[in-house]
Amino acid sequence: MTRTPVVSGQFYPDNPSDLKIIIEKFRPSGSNKISAKGIVLPHAGYVYSGRVAVNTISKVLPKKRLLILGPNHTGAGAKFSLWRDGPWKILDKEIEIDQELATAILSHGENINEDTLAHSSEHSIEVELPILDYLFGNFKFVPIACQKGTIINYQETAKQISEAIKSLGRSGEDILLIASTDLTHYEPDQVARKKDLRAIEALIDLDEEELVKRVRKEDITLCGEAPLAIFISCLKNLGAKKSQVALYQTSGDVTGDKSAVVGYVGIIIN
Repeated sequence: MTRTPVVSGQFYPDNPSDLKIIIEKFRPSGSNKISAKGIVLPHAGYVYSGRVAVNTISKVLPKKRLLILGPNHTGAGAKFSLWRDGPWKILDKEIEIDQELATAILSHGENINEDTLAHSSEHSIEVELPILDYLFGNFKFVPIACQKGTIINYQETAKQISEAIKSLGRSGEDILLIASTDLTHYEPDQVARKKDLRAIEALIDLDEEELVKRVRKEDITLCGEAPLAIFISCLKNLGAKKSQVALYQTSGDVTGDKSAVVGYVGIIIN
């Protein structure tokens, strides 16, 4: 079964020429590229978060195997849902699933289940693909939609992924992990920036437990608690040591309306 786009022409252009124009508009010049183990990307409409996503992806060396963790906004399907059923159509092409990686993940535990329902109307992973395709070229990927759970759920799920990656050799050096999230939603710009900084600090420290604690205690309305916590825990299992912010903005930087913004961050981990 081929997954067809659900937000093409809404969150991002449905025409390849228009996509090229908007990506080239946001693309930084002369960036030194980092050999990254993982990146954090936003998933709003490109007019709002596209500059952060393009800037971040442009700063890392392309890889041909990607694993993308995104929040499940709809609540449909299994708690941690992996799509293995067939390619994802994006604009004028199809992006293949990495069957070897998907099979390895499913065979290394029971936290993650094969499931298509969670992905059928979810945008958080789809939105990343056109930019990744444009900047990286051909790749295969594994999408996993994640619902909220406990920190133990997240760490056990991360272990399932990291053990699967290790089983394929070289500690996943040829695989790029991606966590898809937007940050604070619909609060005044100054409030959003303070809350987002608290979450970003935990991400930079590679501390998934502190991230979850802050998100819940301080009411940080980021949508990707689950994918972020799994992502951090998994990368630490794979030897990640360093993290840096590529770019942070709010929607107010684009629209000029600072009364109720959404925060976006790009982070690179190696």
